[in-house]
Amino acid sequence: MSNKSTENWSGRLTFILASIGAAVGLGNIWQFPANLGASGGSAFFLVYVAAILLVATPIMLAEMIIGRQTGLSAPSAMKHLALKAGASSKWSIVGWMGLFALFLVLGFYSVIAGWCAAYFFKAVSGSMAGLSPAEVGQDFTALIQNPTKMFFWHAAFSSVTIFVVSRGIKTGLERVVKLVMPALLFTLFALVIYAGITGDTVQAYKFLFAADFSKLTPAIVLAAVGQAFFSVNVGAGAVLTYSAYLPRDVNLFKSAVTVAGGDTLVAVLAGLAIFPIVFAYGLDPSEGAGLLFVTLSTAFAQMPGGSFIAAAFFLMLMFAALTSLINMLEAITARAIEIRGITRKKAAILIGIAALLSGIITIMSFARWEDFYPLGNFEIFSGMTPFDLIIYLIQRIIMPLGGFLYAIFVGWWISKDVLLSEIGLQDGAIFRLWMFLIRILAPLAIGTVFITSLT
Repeated sequence: MSNKSTENWSGRLTFILASIGAAVGLGNIWQFPANLGASGGSAFFLVYVAAILLVATPIMLAEMIIGRQTGLSAPSAMKHLALKAGASSKWSIVGWMGLFALFLVLGFYSVIAGWCAAYFFKAVSGSMAGLSPAEVGQDFTALIQNPTKMFFWHAAFSSVTIFVVSRGIKTGLERVVKLVMPALLFTLFALVIYAGITGDTVQAYKFLFAADFSKLTPAIVLAAVGQAFFSVNVGAGAVLTYSAYLPRDVNLFKSAVTVAGGDTLVAVLAGLAIFPIVFAYGLDPSEGAGLLFVTLSTAFAQMPGGSFIAAAFFLMLMFAALTSLINMLEAITARAIEIRGITRKKAAILIGIAALLSGIITIMSFARWEDFYPLGNFEIFSGMTPFDLIIYLIQRIIMPLGGFLYAIFVGWWISKDVLLSEIGLQDGAIFRLWMFLIRILAPLAIGTVFITSLT
């Protein structure tokens, strides 16, 4: 069995910041508002919050337990604990499945992050100012249909990610997190205040928070639960990896609640920063993927001082993307350096380059393969490009299945004594509630969503 990691976070605060940074990414600031807008607002939001509280957070805590108990990467940790519990070593497949998902996400996430970088420099240069709605749309189309330009920005983000991870926990990840996370949160709060002053706040708040249960449909429930998994970053072993570097004196229960709360807060703040502007300018909140790069950019192009606001907004997106990319590459690198003779630097470079090349699939899905549907003969996959298929595989299959298996493993195979010693709780009502969630409710909810997504 591989040795435990010799690296550790310097304390609870850096772990919390890093974990929130890993969870807070484009999934919160780009995909959450886009999915919320496309799914009718409040109905989606209600299910999303319920899924965070009752499903995603309990599973996050389960991953934390596995990570700190073993100090190993996801596949090695699952194998180690399974053998210790008298179970099959094939539980390691759960860890490998998660690393595969993270590798796929690394490839496309860096491409989308590259869009943010390109738009940041457009804003700084002032080239977005005064553009008409049609010109904004044409500008975005020109970017995503130019594979050379997209690959340049994709490679730039990948290079920064590789450099940070190759430096290790204290000299790489911690230094970036301590700088980037406060900057991200400050910028987000400033944008919320700006949107509240200049935008249509009343309409935005109604859209987000006015409960409308009539809009709940199976499709919205499915989308909201999938978003919760992707947003909080559970089911793929990424949380497990960061927890492997965690000192023993850190309370896991409080940490899981703090990370989930911080992640959800950022998602809500992103909605409060975006939708007041969308409604104030009479734009379409259901624009989906184009919400940030077309819909909001249209507003930025028209508003006074729009270039400055746009620059701050896209810089915030770059920060969010970077913290998530670092987490994904770290999770895979952690497994690679368990192999004798492979250094952290070598592992980060090789894996990073492989992910960089895999990103070409996403680039081509927008630039040349926008009408290429590899599995179009199957009704469920009709109209899905290679990029759409990757998203489907990760959000609808691997992450929910991974979360389901982590919940079953921790809930039914790990001893009560180990759980209590790791979580930092007494054997009382809160612990019993968590056990009910992890053993019964979370697997049932995930199983229902998973089966529904395949029909």
